[in-house]
Formats: sequence, C-alpha cells, structure tokens
Amino acid sequence: MMNKLRLSSVFLLTLIFVAVMVLSGCSGGKSAAEVTPGTDNNSSKSGGSKDEQVTITYYTIDSEDRTFVEKLVPDFEKEHPNIKVKVDKAPYEQFDSKLQTLIAAGKSPDVTSHYGYGGFAEYYNKGMLLDLTDLIKEDGFSAEANNIPDNLIKIYTINDHVYGIPLNMYVTLMLYNKDMFDEAKLPYPTSDYEDKDWTFEKMVEYARPMTVISDDIAKTQYGLDFFWSERDNRPLYFGADPYSEDTWTNGGVPSETYFDTPEVMAAYNKLFDLIFKDKVSPTTEWSKSVAGQNGDPFVAGKIGMSVGGSWNLAGANDFPFNIGVAAVPWGGNDKVRSTLYVDPLFILKDSKHPKEAFEWIKYLIRADIQEKSIDLSGGNPPVNTEAAEVYYKHFEGIDPQDIKNVYEGAVKYGFESFNHLITNYSQINDMFINEMQPIETGHKTVEEVMPVIQKKVTDIIKR
Repeated sequence: MMNKLRLSSVFLLTLIFVAVMVLSGCSGGKSAAEVTPGTDNNSSKSGGSKDEQVTITYYTIDSEDRTFVEKLVPDFEKEHPNIKVKVDKAPYEQFDSKLQTLIAAGKSPDVTSHYGYGGFAEYYNKGMLLDLTDLIKEDGFSAEANNIPDNLIKIYTINDHVYGIPLNMYVTLMLYNKDMFDEAKLPYPTSDYEDKDWTFEKMVEYARPMTVISDDIAKTQYGLDFFWSERDNRPLYFGADPYSEDTWTNGGVPSETYFDTPEVMAAYNKLFDLIFKDKVSPTTEWSKSVAGQNGDPFVAGKIGMSVGGSWNLAGANDFPFNIGVAAVPWGGNDKVRSTLYVDPLFILKDSKHPKEAFEWIKYLIRADIQEKSIDLSGGNPPVNTEAAEVYYKHFEGIDPQDIKNVYEGAVKYGFESFNHLITNYSQINDMFINEMQPIETGHKTVEEVMPVIQKKVTDIIKR
C-alpha cells in the first residue's frame, strides 16, 4: 500500500459495514472470511498475573498516521499499570520483511495489522496468527458493546474462530483540487456513484485542460493521478479479472492467472495511455521530483484529480488549496469501482502476553480513543460507529454529505483488496513493482512485460 495520509450518523456507518458483507456474498465483493484457510492456528497462552508487569510490542508503519499511537501509550499505561507498551516500526516497503525477520529471530511483536504488502490470507496460511476465540469468550468481549458491526468481525472469522479485530476501514475515492477546476472553468465531479454520466472517459476529458506541460518544472501540472489499488488489482476496474474465481474459495491460491490475456493487457494499456498517449498523468520520475517532503504531487498542488485510498484524506485540512471529494468514475466494470480496505488488529501466535495484548486492542477501538485518534492521526476512519460521528465532520471545507456519498457508493461497488485475500502476496507485489517499472518509465510495452509477469506470478503461486 501506499502511505495512509487520509463520515454523519451512527446508522450510516453501520449500514456501510453491513453492506460490505452483503457485497461480499452478492455483488462480487469478497471478504477474507471467504478465503478457505490452510491450517487452524488454535493457540492459547496465558498472560502474566495482574500484579506482574509485562511489556508488549505493537508493530506498525513508520509514518505519522500510524506512529501517533505513541501518544496514546502513557494514558493506557496509567489505566493498566501492569502493562508497558513498546511501539516498534518500519517503513512501509520494509514492513513485511522486518516482521518475518523478527518472528524468525524469536522476537515476534505481540500486536500488529497487515500494514505492509501481505494480508490476512497470507498471515493466516503461514500460521502467524493467534486464534482470539478463547480470549474473547474469557473477556466477555462483543462487537456490539464496542460499536463494531458484527458482520465486520466476520471478515476475520474462519470456521467460527476469530483472528482479527477491525480498527479502521478505508475505501477508494477521488480527491480533486477545486482551485485547479475553477481556473479551468470545469464543473466539479459528482460524489454520486449512481451518476452514470461520470465515466473514465469524462474524467480524462476533464484532465486535459488542467494539464500544463512546460520545460519549467515549476509550471508543469497534470490533470490526473490514477492509483486504483495495487498493480495486479487494477485490471479489475475495467472488468478484467486477472485471477481465477476459485482464488476466493481456495485459500487465496488461484488455479489460473490471466495477466497475459488480451483483456488484461488492454486494461493496463488504458492506464498507461494516461501517461504516454493522453499525457494527462505524470510519470513516476516527475512525481518524485515535485512531491517534496509530503511525497505526493497532489498535496503539492500539481494534480487536478487523484484517485486512491481514503487515507489520502488524512491531512486534508492542511492542504494549501481547496479540495473536494468525488466518486470514482465508471470504468467498464458494473460491479466494481472501489477497492475496500479494512485494517484489523492481530495478536501474533508467538506472543508471550496475549491477554495484555488484547487489552491494548480493546483500548484502541474504544469510542473515546478512536475519536482522539482521528485528530492525532490526521483523519484515520474509525471502525467504532460512535466515533464515526466525529470523522464525518473532520474535514474542513468538504461537505460531509459528499463523504457519506462516496463511502456508501464505494462500498456498494467494492471489492476487498487483493493483498488481503491472496496468499504470498508480498512476493507477488514485489515482483509486480520490479517487472512493471520499465513500462512505467516508457522503456518497455505492456505486451513485452506481461508474459514475463504471467510466468513469474505462476511460479510464486506454485512455490
């Protein structure tokens, strides 16, 4: 994933989360619970007594929208004098590799999430996760009492055994620079996912007048950045599924992949045409050169429309221009226009203090802590429906109704992120990044690269 920089009623968010599960069963959306697992990691360890002081480790991404938890630790430790919390962290790109190294060295963290390239299916199939069922029963924990829709818990429930407690939920949406739209005298894009006039082609049409290419890099700007999910996931937006349907019922292991088919290659060409043919989107080199300290050319005011995860809303109150929120346009797939991301908290199987680790999880999903976390994180969307009331109103200058619309629509037309559902995903994603770089720089074509990717992804899955 990318950095997670980042609606007005309790009833709405409950409907949204319930919709996730409905979609998972009826509209092509998939939850991790539908991935048939390999081994059952039933494990039970006792924590220390209440008089014994223990230290637990929380492993997260080294970015401000995650490391803010360090500010929550002192109050937690006051409430739990027998528990100390150590926050360990790694850059996003190194998250998975460091986690595996820690586990191999016998230094497994206690609590984490799938914050890297890998996801729940991979962690589960590798036997990394503690079965939380006994802890939940012993504690008397319930989703309802913690303002978490029960159906959301079921995403991480396998054969009636619970392996994760949801913390945040993200969708795919569009952010747009209102100032650039005003200067180009363009109407603002809609937040209504049912507006069939808002299409991929119209988005490209809007991007053209906002694109200015100059020898002076300071004057160059582009109309569009389109980062719809991870690289292997993107053909789905145009209706081309690169993985066989049995992937979602076969432990996250596809029997076939289709990356060298005409349909999938046509989808990729449509995306790369934004850069090399339509020339309304920047190259990766240009983006890096103008991104500045924030790492995002949209935040630098150089992009008119940016399609990505709702974590891009984080920090929006500090953007140096007026922003709006819009629907992802229709791209050719009548069922899927959004990638869904739910971040759960896991206790790793090798945790020596699972009871204390579970206390930390319960603390982080508490309504008052999730409300506080919205500000501290810069706008992480809470899973706690009571705290969601605050989230809806967090973003200055953005109509809360627009945020409501894009969340409802994104969930209705959503599909759970591949990185949560496909095993060995960190290896698959690393391969995609490396092999697609020549396409992204214009040195190779889709037709040259995709047969190589097809062979390599097949080899990874067989392995």
